Amino acid sequence: MEVQIISKHIVKPSSSTPQHLRTYVLSLLDQLAPPVYIPMILFYSETGDGNSCQKSHRLKTSLSKTLTHFYPFAGRLKDGFSVDCNDEGASFVEANVAGEMSMILEEPDMHKLEKLLPCKPHDVSPEISSQVILAAQVNHFACGGMAVSVCIWHAIGDASAVASFLTSWAAIARGSSDDIEGVISDCTSLFPPQDVSSFSLRNFFNEDLLSKITMKRFLFNSSKLATLREEIGNSSCLDPPTRFEAVAALIWKAVMAETEEENGDETKTNEINVATIAVGLRKRMIPQLPKLSIGNIYQVAMANCSTNDDKLVDYNGLATKLHESIGKMNNDYVRMIHAGGRYFQFLKKKGEELGKNPNLMKVFGFSSWCRFPFYEADFGWGKPSWVTTALKLHKVAIFIDSKDGEGIEAWVCLPKEDMVKFEQNPGMCAYSSFKPST
Repeated sequence: MEVQIISKHIVKPSSSTPQHLRTYVLSLLDQLAPPVYIPMILFYSETGDGNSCQKSHRLKTSLSKTLTHFYPFAGRLKDGFSVDCNDEGASFVEANVAGEMSMILEEPDMHKLEKLLPCKPHDVSPEISSQVILAAQVNHFACGGMAVSVCIWHAIGDASAVASFLTSWAAIARGSSDDIEGVISDCTSLFPPQDVSSFSLRNFFNEDLLSKITMKRFLFNSSKLATLREEIGNSSCLDPPTRFEAVAALIWKAVMAETEEENGDETKTNEINVATIAVGLRKRMIPQLPKLSIGNIYQVAMANCSTNDDKLVDYNGLATKLHESIGKMNNDYVRMIHAGGRYFQFLKKKGEELGKNPNLMKVFGFSSWCRFPFYEADFGWGKPSWVTTALKLHKVAIFIDSKDGEGIEAWVCLPKEDMVKFEQNPGMCAYSSFKPST
């Protein structure tokens, strides 16, 4: 698939950021965010109203207006503690794609999706202060369809913040921006920043490690998902489990089956499997944080399971473990674990333990972007026909709603040799498919 760049611009906020807002302080959770861009791609079918130049102009001018509300996105990282909101701007790229949009929609391929992004998600500038925080790319297909992609540096916002930015940008493009408020929320009192220079996640995002990872999409449509939820709910205390709990339990069990087969019985008794779950906190804190607020406002929950306990490694037991771990993440618990900097000390201790004994735990991560309003991003020519990401991580599954809002598309990242066995897992074959996204 050939993608030809036709223009590159730096788009600055339409209004200058006031002097008293020129420094945006990062919270501890921002400081601990993975050193990557969060990429999102929104596909729009050809509508026949307006040519590509008009649409690009609307996107560019509305982006400038949107950056006045999301002004840290137009700044530059100053140090490990703050963003210089200097209005230097965001990158805006226009490109033509040779071919039909259907070639991607019918058979999603990570290599093709990455070509539609304005930058590589793992690109880190040697001089961080010169790196853009936000980059956007408008891709025009020969069929008249369009793909709008954004990459936002993770330290400035989580997936919820990316959704807020996209829907706000779309609202401004339509001329409707009355409800854009509460974008900037200072979370440093909840999660005070600390010196995290001794703690780095970069080893999990190096090119050598990620080159061994493959990322594939597994579609759980509404009917198959309903059956899975009912099966788990009928034989457990969950009545029924949530969509996330059901699909995560299925995937976690399939991942553990691969680990068990790989290691044999020798390490089974000592092995602990850990599922990490990114739990959004905006609605869980008291008082609730603004819905559109940027930043990383989520807490990682951990569910543990020993493979030698057969009662805990069936779908019901795993779904219950996930449910209990997520349920702990309420206002009181989050405030307690962050009091006195204890959370960061806990992370450092766990990191040291894993460094001494890397085989002690088998960790797999889950991040659910379901219920985020990506499919509401209408720039004036209709809602997206498909929404996806292109973020390759190490042993992680990212969940996104299917277009109908009832199913789940799970993008699973595993070592290439493990993926071959994973996609042949009986549970995965029974409940997921590789059908087109449309």
